[in-house]
Amino acid sequence: MYYLLLTLSFLLFGVGFLCNDRYTKVAGSDTVSTVVFLILSNLAGVLVMLVINRFHVEFTLFTLLSAAVASLNFILYTFFTLKSLTHINLSLYSVFAMLGGMMLPFLVGLIFYHETLTLGKGVCVILIIAALALTVKRDGQRGGTVYYIGVFVCNGMSGVLTKLFLEAPYKKTSAESYSIWIALITLAAALCALPFLRKKLQKLGAKAVLWSVGCGGAGRIGNYLLVLALAVLPASVQYPFVTGGTIIVSTLLGYAVGQRPSRRELLAVALSFVGVLLLSLI
Repeated sequence: MYYLLLTLSFLLFGVGFLCNDRYTKVAGSDTVSTVVFLILSNLAGVLVMLVINRFHVEFTLFTLLSAAVASLNFILYTFFTLKSLTHINLSLYSVFAMLGGMMLPFLVGLIFYHETLTLGKGVCVILIIAALALTVKRDGQRGGTVYYIGVFVCNGMSGVLTKLFLEAPYKKTSAESYSIWIALITLAAALCALPFLRKKLQKLGAKAVLWSVGCGGAGRIGNYLLVLALAVLPASVQYPFVTGGTIIVSTLLGYAVGQRPSRRELLAVALSFVGVLLLSLI
C-alpha cells in the first residue's frame, strides 16, 4: 500500500519536473518569473489540498512553526536553484538536488532514528549514486559552489523537516493540513514580494499559467503522499526509492518533449530500476 503511495509520488514529481521545464521555456527563470511561478503554483497547491481535505484546515502552533521553516527552506531552495543554474548545467544541478534529497533523510533516519541499514538499502544507495553520476555532463563552467551546495542541503532538508515534524512529540495537525500551511505561507511570502516587482511584470500567456498550475498541483500532491508514507516507512527506505523512481520517470518523460535520452541516461535508468527493485525485495 505505502509503496504504491511512493510510486504515485515519484510519478507526480516527474510530471512536476516536466511542467517546470515547460514553464521556464515560455516564461524564463528570472526573479519576476520565479515569484509569479511561486504564486501560481502554490495557489494551485492550496486549492488541490483543500479539496483533498474537504476544505478543512487544522491548526496547532507547532504545525504553523514547522510549516514556516519548511516554507523558508523551499524559498531558499528556489533561490539556490536559480543561482546555481547560471554556473552549472541542468544535469549537474540535478545530481546535487537528487543526492541531497536522498542522502540527508537517509542519514538522519539511520543516525538519529536508529533505522536499520539493510543490504537492500546499501546496494540501492550505491546504484542510485552511480546512476546520478552517469547523468553528469561536464561543460567546463566553474564557480557558484555555494549555490549548488545550497541546492544539495535545501532539497535534503525538505525530507529531514518532514521526518522531524512527524516524529516530534508535540500536538500537530494532519498531513493534509501541514501541506496546506506550507503552501499558504510560501504563497503569502511570494505575494509580499510582488509589489516590489510589479513594474517589471509582463503579461503571462495561458501556457505559462497552465504549466505553473500543473507543477504546483502535482508537486503538492506528491509531497503529501510522501508525508503519508513517511508516517509508516523509514526515511532510509522512502527517499532512495523515490529518488530512483524519479530518475526513471524524468528520463522517460524526456521523450514527451523530444529530448531523446542518451545511452548513459538509459543506463542510469536501468541502474535506478535495479536499485529500487532490490530495496523493495531485500
